[in-house]
Amino acid sequence: MTVATVAERGGWRVAIPGDGNKGITDAVNGGVPSILAQLPSGVQDFLLLMIIRSVGSIERSVNGLLDIAGKVGANTANIPQLQATAPVLGLIVEEAVVQDGYMNALTDGYGGVEAA
Repeated sequence: MTVATVAERGGWRVAIPGDGNKGITDAVNGGVPSILAQLPSGVQDFLLLMIIRSVGSIERSVNGLLDIAGKVGANTANIPQLQATAPVLGLIVEEAVVQDGYMNALTDGYGGVEAA
């Protein structure tokens, strides 16, 4: 768990007093706004900048994921073509065996070496 996570959870525990729905109601009616109102304006400005920075970081992450998703989608378009490669490879192997037989027939006895 990072320091930021611990600080965030601790902040919510301070900001939301009580338990359950009553705690959330108390927070909306007084907890979070009253705590923020008690902070010096410099601290409020810093917290606002941290929120804005976090939103920017989230936006960059989402944009990166969307770019990668487009590339993955483009790659999946080739899957039907990949399914067709197995039969073609089988034909290539069959042709290679035939060609190997021709080469063996042509070279039998070449250079004074008898075919095995």
